[in-house]
Amino acid sequence: MGWLVMSERELNRIEVLSEVGTGRLRVEDAAGLLGLTRRQVFRLLARFRADGPAGLAHRARGRAPNNALSALHREQVLALVRTQYADFGPTLAAEKLAELHDIHISHETLRKWMIEDGLWVSRKQQRVLHQPRLRREALGELVQIDGSEHRWFEDRGPACTLLVFIDDATGRLMHLRFVASESTFSYFNALEGYLQEHGRPVAFYSDKHSVFRVNRTEARSGHGMTQFGRALNELNIEILCANSSQAKGRVERANRTLQDRLVKELRLAGIADMAAGNTFLPGFIAAFNTRFARIPRRSDDLHRPLNVEPERLRDIFCLRDERHVGQQLALSYDRKRIILEPNHLTLGLVGTYVDTYEFPDGRLEIRARGVSLPCRMFDKEQRVTHAAITENKRLTEVLAFIQTQQDQDPPRARRVGKQRTRYEPKGTVGPGRTPLLVKARRAQVEARTN
Repeated sequence: MGWLVMSERELNRIEVLSEVGTGRLRVEDAAGLLGLTRRQVFRLLARFRADGPAGLAHRARGRAPNNALSALHREQVLALVRTQYADFGPTLAAEKLAELHDIHISHETLRKWMIEDGLWVSRKQQRVLHQPRLRREALGELVQIDGSEHRWFEDRGPACTLLVFIDDATGRLMHLRFVASESTFSYFNALEGYLQEHGRPVAFYSDKHSVFRVNRTEARSGHGMTQFGRALNELNIEILCANSSQAKGRVERANRTLQDRLVKELRLAGIADMAAGNTFLPGFIAAFNTRFARIPRRSDDLHRPLNVEPERLRDIFCLRDERHVGQQLALSYDRKRIILEPNHLTLGLVGTYVDTYEFPDGRLEIRARGVSLPCRMFDKEQRVTHAAITENKRLTEVLAFIQTQQDQDPPRARRVGKQRTRYEPKGTVGPGRTPLLVKARRAQVEARTN
C-alpha cells in the first residue's frame, strides 16, 4: 500500500466522519463542524464507507488541470525564449511574446517554466553571501567613515548628509557631523573635530568616493593622491578603501540604525537645521554608545596625540596645488585668472611653479617658498560651475550654490566664437586675404600689359 497525500481539511473530515460512523456524533452536528449540508455529509459518508480514507481525497489531485497548456506549447515557448530572449526577465519576455509573436501567456506561468528549465534565476537567488569579517582588536586601530544622505529633519528642513565615524573594534560612534554634502572641506571639518576629541587613529576605512581615492587611472597629472589623502599622509594616518559596501558593513548598518533612531530623536527635540543638529549630536552619541558599544578584545587605545600647531593644522586642512606662472605674472586656478602683483618677489617667478592654498572660507592664497604673494582676480564674475562635472553626492549642494549665484549675480552677455579646441591650418586662403607675393605678381603682370 502506497502513501496517500491528503490536506488538513481532508484529515479533519476523516476524524469527524469516523465519529459519525461509530454513532457518537449526529449527522447534523457533523454538518455544522465541517461547514457542509446534511446531503453533502451523507455523500461523503458513503464514499468513506466504500473506499475508506482514500475516498475522501480530492479526485482532481494528480491530474492535469482542464485549462493546462500542453507540453508541446510549453516547449515551443521556451525554445523561442532560449533563442531570442535568453537574458530577458519573465515579465518582459511575456510582453514581447504577446507583442511580436502573438503568444499570450501569463508572466507567472512563464516565470515558473523558465525557473524549471534554468533560464532565469530570481534576484533573491542571485544574492551573493559575504562572509563576516572579524572585528579589530583595539580601539582606534581602524575607524570606518561614510556619509549618509537622508532627510534627517523630515519635512522640517532640507535634506543633508551625516558624516559617520565608527570604531571597528567596539562599534562606538566616534564622531557625527551634519554637512551639506560629501565634499573635501566637509570631511576636513569633521576630521578636525575627530582629531581634537580622540587623537590620530591608525587608519580610516572608507568607500571609493573621489574624496578618498583617485578613480581616474588614466590621469596624466597629479600625484595619485586626493586632497584628503594628502592631509592624512601629513598627519601620519593611513586611508584604506573597501572593495564593496559589505566590506564596511559596520558603518553601513549604523547608517540604517541612525536613519531610524536619530530621525525620531531629532523630531522629538524639534530640531530642523544642521547647526542645531550638530549641537544635539554629542548627547545622542553618548546614549547610543551606552546602548550598543562593545568591549574590545584588547583594552589599550591606539589613538596617538595630535601634537600639531593650529597654524600648521590650518595649512593641512585646505586644498593645495601647484600652478605655473606665465610671462604676464598670471596663473589659472579653478577657471579663474589670477594676476600676481609685480614686486621684487614675483618678478623672478616667471616660468616657475607657485603653491595655491584654498581655505574653507573661500580665501585663496598664493605662496612661493612659504611666502605669501599679493595677487588679484582678473575676472571675478566668471561662473565657476558652468558645465562642471558634478558627482551625485554633491548635487544638492551644487544646485543650492547655483541658485544663490543666479539670484545675486546675473550673468553678463559675452562674445562667443567657434567652439574649437585648437587651430588646425588647412592650407587655404580665406576670402579677402591675398598674400603679398600674389599681389606683387599681379602688379607686375598689369605693368607689362599696359
